Amino acid sequence: MLPDDPVFNHPTEYHTPPGRAGWLPRLFPCLCLYPLIWKCICQGSYAAMRGRYDDEAWALNSFQVLQSLEYVGCRIHAEGLEHITEVQGPCVIVGNHMSALETLVLPGFVEPRKHVTFVVKRSLTTSRVFGYIMRSRDPVVVDRKNPREDLAAMLTGSAERLARGISMIVFPQATRSPNFDREHFNSIGVKIAGRNNVPLIPLALKTDAWSCGSKGVLKDYGKVRPDLPVHLRFGKAFRVEGNGKEEQEQLCRFIEDALAEWRGESVPQQ
Repeated sequence: MLPDDPVFNHPTEYHTPPGRAGWLPRLFPCLCLYPLIWKCICQGSYAAMRGRYDDEAWALNSFQVLQSLEYVGCRIHAEGLEHITEVQGPCVIVGNHMSALETLVLPGFVEPRKHVTFVVKRSLTTSRVFGYIMRSRDPVVVDRKNPREDLAAMLTGSAERLARGISMIVFPQATRSPNFDREHFNSIGVKIAGRNNVPLIPLALKTDAWSCGSKGVLKDYGKVRPDLPVHLRFGKAFRVEGNGKEEQEQLCRFIEDALAEWRGESVPQQ
């Protein structure tokens, strides 16, 4: 079930309607946003602790986060939503990773259209509050200590969930970054899709309106920039053939072209 919002329910795209921002939050976006985000997380955590955080609750909770962002002036644009519903069965959604924003907002767009979970680092499942939410979503968990063990966990865990009809969201970058560097964008998403013979949906994200903070516990509490539009673009699904090198190139080019377009840069001819 999609959140009860006529704009959000559009089958192909979503754009923040005018008039959703308050005047005070526009002046003090950080001070206003983070209490609202924590309220959403605490509500979701409370439900998850009691076994009441199902797929619909996750989508609605995510939509509440989206509305909180809009309340402080962030403008959110999502395109290509039809590519999610076009796919029959589970798929692998692979995108770049800029901030905590996409982790919280993506479920609202994807979960109502395709049962999904994430590949996440273990710290997200062990935190005192958000951990309840993340564990309830049955994610594939990696420790980020031993690359070989992490690779095995991602391949095995993703295969098991895809076999149960659960799609995967994968961020191949080692860490969140406002810049996309294909040298640090590994091919794990392509490998998962290819080994399990499921479609891959490319995802380009520009979420630097919520910047990363300093390291440690403050990493998720960076400066909020409502003047920077938030973009999410899902591409048409494709299958991975052979060693996946061509598909990895296709995925990287999709992200690079979208970011160049959103930043007003010229896109080189292919």
